[in-house]
Amino acid sequence: MDDYKNIFVVGLNDFNRSRLEQLRGAEHYRFHGVIAPEAVYDTEVFSIADMLQEATTQLEAFEGHIDAIVGYMDFPVSTMLPILCERFGTRTTSLESLLKCEHKYWSRKVQREVIPEFIPNFTAFDPFDDDALTAIGEAGLYFPFFVKPIKSSGSRLGFRIDTPEDFYHAVERLRADIGLIADPFNTVLEHAQLPKDVAEVDGGYCMAEEIIGGWQCTVEGYVYEGEVVSYGIVDSLRYPQVLSFFHYRYPSGLPEKIQDKIIELTDTVMTHIGYDNSAFNIEYFWDEVQDRLWLLEINTRISQSHCDLFEKVDGVSNQQITVDLGLGKRPDMPYRQGDYAIGAKFFYRVFFVDAVVTRVPSREEIDALQQEFPGTLIALQVEEGQRLSTLAEQDSYSFALAYIWTGAKDETELLANYESLASRLNFEFDEIVG
Repeated sequence: MDDYKNIFVVGLNDFNRSRLEQLRGAEHYRFHGVIAPEAVYDTEVFSIADMLQEATTQLEAFEGHIDAIVGYMDFPVSTMLPILCERFGTRTTSLESLLKCEHKYWSRKVQREVIPEFIPNFTAFDPFDDDALTAIGEAGLYFPFFVKPIKSSGSRLGFRIDTPEDFYHAVERLRADIGLIADPFNTVLEHAQLPKDVAEVDGGYCMAEEIIGGWQCTVEGYVYEGEVVSYGIVDSLRYPQVLSFFHYRYPSGLPEKIQDKIIELTDTVMTHIGYDNSAFNIEYFWDEVQDRLWLLEINTRISQSHCDLFEKVDGVSNQQITVDLGLGKRPDMPYRQGDYAIGAKFFYRVFFVDAVVTRVPSREEIDALQQEFPGTLIALQVEEGQRLSTLAEQDSYSFALAYIWTGAKDETELLANYESLASRLNFEFDEIVG
């Protein structure tokens, strides 16, 4: 047993365990779960203090050597890792550098220090302030603009604001639900040394930002011993006329010069932040008409959604990055050694306000489709009898009923395969609210 590296994964589930066990060097690793996966996947209620105590108790009870503590999820997992790693002497970035990415106001402030022309105008506001709209205008932001919490997860509680009525509707939703993340995020902030102006803007605040848009993409990268490495760019393509994602595609179809500029900006901002020995991904927009790049946001982890894409195209899940860095090693990530030239994750969605699911595709139907399209993985996100409004981590405009990962020889084949497959996914609904 002493020959193995013990790697503890916060929120480890069976799906990701199977991926981790296929990584390079995995025969020398033992993966252990810390905190049950349902505590971070199947709820929107997080007690960070309790979770930290539970994780600490589990880790202290382990009789072997703790070689790495890692995670592959956004909040609350990402924000707990620096605290746990510091307690147990394992490798990751500092809590302050992580918060310079995840605290959206602090992040914009430090981005503005080095790449001001690539970020939108922004301001923080208190959604419980009845004069917030006036304050936003005084900060130089006018309709339309976008609002979101200081710390959010996925696309939850993000709204485009075109009119005062839009703003008051968004504020009503924010006041009702922001505490679900604000309260646990504030628990994390108590562990950090914050500048005074940042400390005053806690998790209960929101951001208002100038509208940016264009071709959206995500650069996946890491920092090892101060060296910033960007190893892949994934395109994020939306459904026509709406904000909801249609699919993620790798490798990117962006022009080479735009990809080169994205990598340059990434190096600049991550070096300035002082982020180190951890994975990250940064979302950008390329406004093709104005030939202008915008940095949207920084995430302090690999994207789970991209794991299968890297495996299909490069030969191994980019969870390789997470594990290698957690062990203090330079990542051993292959390049273009996979079975497909292009990979994608599709989001099969309905654009209802609400409904009850009365039928989902059977296991036999799913298996038949996966056999017909080799390399395809279909993961249903709903069950019969479920009300769509009970689904966690949804955007404000649609519900994702299934995730579909697939690969192909080119984009034409990729889209044709998805359209054929999606047309045979038989969901049925009752009590539909359109």
